Amino acid sequence: MKHAKRFALCFLAAVLLCAHISTVAQSKQPRVFLMDAKTLMAQKQRVADPEFKLLFAKVEREAQQAIKAEFRSVMAKSVLPPSGDKHDYMSQAPYFWKDPSKKDGLPYIRRDGEKNPEIDNITDHESLDDLINAVEYLSIAYYFTGKQEYGDRAAVLLRMWFIDAKTKMNPNLEYAQFVPGQSSGRSFGIIETRGLSRVVDSIGLLAGSKAWKDADQKGVESWFDKFLDWLQTSKHGNEEANAKNNHGTWYDVQVGSLALFVGKNEFATKLLESAKQKRIETQIEPDGSQPLEIARTRSLSYSTMNLEAFVLLAKLGDATGVDLWNFQTKDGRSIRKAIDFLYPYAIGEKKWTTKQIIDFEPERLYSVMRLASEKYGDDQFKKMMSSVPKAAKFDPRAPLRN
Repeated sequence: MKHAKRFALCFLAAVLLCAHISTVAQSKQPRVFLMDAKTLMAQKQRVADPEFKLLFAKVEREAQQAIKAEFRSVMAKSVLPPSGDKHDYMSQAPYFWKDPSKKDGLPYIRRDGEKNPEIDNITDHESLDDLINAVEYLSIAYYFTGKQEYGDRAAVLLRMWFIDAKTKMNPNLEYAQFVPGQSSGRSFGIIETRGLSRVVDSIGLLAGSKAWKDADQKGVESWFDKFLDWLQTSKHGNEEANAKNNHGTWYDVQVGSLALFVGKNEFATKLLESAKQKRIETQIEPDGSQPLEIARTRSLSYSTMNLEAFVLLAKLGDATGVDLWNFQTKDGRSIRKAIDFLYPYAIGEKKWTTKQIIDFEPERLYSVMRLASEKYGDDQFKKMMSSVPKAAKFDPRAPLRN
């Protein structure tokens, strides 16, 4: 009896110790770069609040669906890349169509902003996007609830895409956005993996999960390190680094995020510092307009998309001590000015007069403004935010921040 009681006490002590270790692990500030770590920790204390529960319910629904759904790896595509290796990512350029003046339609010709449905025949882009979204919801659900089923599923998906030798993607984009009859791959395809910066944050939220082992962390870090090297040294990577529109801005978001993830902080700092002149000064006009985006057939959409990249670069700057939020050229070019320029069009005060061949969703700009609201607390910005509707859904980068 005495031995049984001692065993029970030892068992209870072990359980309490494990619970304490788990609590400590989850109370540590998560290693994220685009999400706000302090906000995550603060909102984690609100899990019992009715408002939190209402918005967070969507996250749990999405996470539950991700547990049940099937996800494809790069091996699922029916088309073989020029390399002969299905592990190589492959996609078709969305705005290129058959030339009606040619019998075989080759080479394809560009129709900016008009998506060719043929691109759906190659599944890698959609498969990666599906995985990124699922892992994000699963990791957020795990972080806030501690339910192991979410961590388990996220880990399985991450291993499938980045670690498992049978299913993982090779760390390159040599065959992204190929154009039939013209090229086997283009630098523009690099923008298709901009969501990997979200994967970096998702992995940060999985810390402490029993499913995410040291070997998994090292395996993913190794993959991202190789991909980062390809982004810096390949022909496609160099071309995208020198792009002067949203492609260049999103390239910096990817590279900066991956560099921080693999511990290349000094390199990330230099990259973000260079964004002041290389991105802000060259892409944003003194009035806040973005000429290279306005020249597109989806001018308002692309202006907003590029602005989001600028805001995310500024968030990465927070991790490196580079202040892009308040950087301004002598003639007034700045991220803030770009927000001010787009705002009246989003709320309907002004009518957008340049080409916009698809419907614009104001929520896209509102989401960017919410991300920036922590940094721009002056009266003018507060007044602008008063006209912005509260978030109707969970914003992964600013959890439950209305």
